[in-house]
Amino acid sequence: MYPSLKRPIKILVLILLDVASFFAALAASVLLTPAYFRDRLVFLLIAFCTAAVSFVVGQLYRLPVFTAGFAELVRITCSVMGMSVILILIQAVFSVTTWIELWLFLLFFFYFVLCCRFSGRVWRSLRYRQQAYKKYVRVMIVGGGDAGTSVIREMKTSKKTHYLPVCVIDDDKNKWYQRIMDVPVAGGRTRMAEMAVKYNVAEIFITIPSATPAAVQDICGICARIGLPVRILPGVYEMLTGKPMLGQMRDVDVSDLLGRAPVKVDYDAVCAYVRGRRVLVTGGGGSIGSELCRQIAAHDPARLVIFDIYENNAYDIQMELRHDYPALDLQVLIGSVRDEKRVREVFEAERPELVFHAAAHKHVPLMEVSPNEAVKNNVFGTYNVAKAAGDFGTARFVMISTDKAVNPTNVMGATKRICEMIIQYFARHTKGTEYVAVRFGNVLGSNGSVIPLFKKQIAAGGPVTVTHPDIIRYFMTIPEAAALVLQAGAYAKGGEIFVLDMGKPVRILDLAENLIRLSGFKPYEDIKIEFTGLRPGEKLYEELLMDEEGLQSTANQKIHIGRPLSFDEAEFLSVLEQLRAQMDDDKNDLKPLIKRLVPTFRQAPTPPAADRTGDQDPS
Repeated sequence: MYPSLKRPIKILVLILLDVASFFAALAASVLLTPAYFRDRLVFLLIAFCTAAVSFVVGQLYRLPVFTAGFAELVRITCSVMGMSVILILIQAVFSVTTWIELWLFLLFFFYFVLCCRFSGRVWRSLRYRQQAYKKYVRVMIVGGGDAGTSVIREMKTSKKTHYLPVCVIDDDKNKWYQRIMDVPVAGGRTRMAEMAVKYNVAEIFITIPSATPAAVQDICGICARIGLPVRILPGVYEMLTGKPMLGQMRDVDVSDLLGRAPVKVDYDAVCAYVRGRRVLVTGGGGSIGSELCRQIAAHDPARLVIFDIYENNAYDIQMELRHDYPALDLQVLIGSVRDEKRVREVFEAERPELVFHAAAHKHVPLMEVSPNEAVKNNVFGTYNVAKAAGDFGTARFVMISTDKAVNPTNVMGATKRICEMIIQYFARHTKGTEYVAVRFGNVLGSNGSVIPLFKKQIAAGGPVTVTHPDIIRYFMTIPEAAALVLQAGAYAKGGEIFVLDMGKPVRILDLAENLIRLSGFKPYEDIKIEFTGLRPGEKLYEELLMDEEGLQSTANQKIHIGRPLSFDEAEFLSVLEQLRAQMDDDKNDLKPLIKRLVPTFRQAPTPPAADRTGDQDPS
């Protein structure tokens, strides 16, 4: 049936049911009071017209068909009450029937209307119960509030769902042993494992959008130990979108296990220096670069220029921003930061006032195999963009750095440390341009990072590969990292290295085990975990601050300032030129020169040509 015809037909069905309810109520009241027949035709006409007006005014024909809930019950009750008041007044003045017949008619009419409107729901509930043990997935609902109730209602009324809510878990003791839409509240979170067995639960839904990160972490930890697949309702703001609750459920992510409060950003400060200005993002198609572009686009720049060598990523973010921000003045340009001529052409044409430099080679093992490429792209790509920013009057230049730049044990980290020194050099010698670097750790879900790799390995049945049982990392979500980069840019005065507070470090093995459990498997039994050994250049832990750097606070507790380091600029420039002269020949070993620039660089042995997918810089 055509969609345009469905609604009128449903309305017609409701009208016919209400007419049938009217005459059934009239017949029942007549049968119970057979002695009175005077003026019954007049009463019928008055009652029919009154009912019709009350139902139309009460908008009963705009309500969902056959899936009525509490809101519909209130609307129907109000409409019948309004009709009753009118008929009672008419009866009091004109005595068109007997009082007993009037009251019986109103009661029967209300009863029959409710039966018709709720019949579909009752039938669906009965059918649901009959089929529950055959094809429906048995679900435990964690959270018996408004969100949980909405999810249960959708499960029970939607034709498209295949879920059966069998029990509710809630820490509010006042709800224990009660029922929410006929689903028992079985106790608090301490009884989750017990109830999962008792009710033969197959999946767990966490429906507490207002829960603190610590509470979500605790619940997710319990779910992981139970070993069942888990889905979660993201947050309070999702409830305001008008979308069905069930459709907003998502898989539990590792970010739910970090157990820390979301990073707060002063968006007023961000807006103040982004709004109305021309902004360039290098590497704008990457994980951090694309998120920077999204958040910059939301703050009304005069123009946003995306510069990236990889056309597919650049095209994807271009299409997304054009859809989400149709009024945005957007320019997407293809090119490499290592191409000095192309970089200067872009700056001359676009004259950006703000530059966010996110372009970089970042995979640790790959850069160990190809150190010359790391130098070309990271070191001299940064040099080209930073110099062009000063030459063409850019007001502020923000470079994305990494915790791997601190006491580096790999080429990638060492080249990023050189990039920080380049930024500090230009900050001292360029008037009118504020140069800063922002240093942070690993980013959850970024391209090539460990979490997507674990998910792929789990989906393939394992094994999940972890380099070392004791390896730890700092983690932050992509939106958090991008937002803090923007705010750090607002604090820039020139020459600072901003250090982002990444919270507590996380053991990678714990992440792997929890991901396996939350996917419904048992670590080491269903999915094996293999330890492959530390890769070339890899540390057991990363540092965000060098020993000799100080630490100053800012208005945002998550952003700190490391004191700029002093270095011999003449020696620095001399060794840079030697690097430039030797980098084009892959036979040249550049590590001794890198060591001269970064004395804390501890060289690792050169790995074989083929290596596993490695850790990466957050940019």
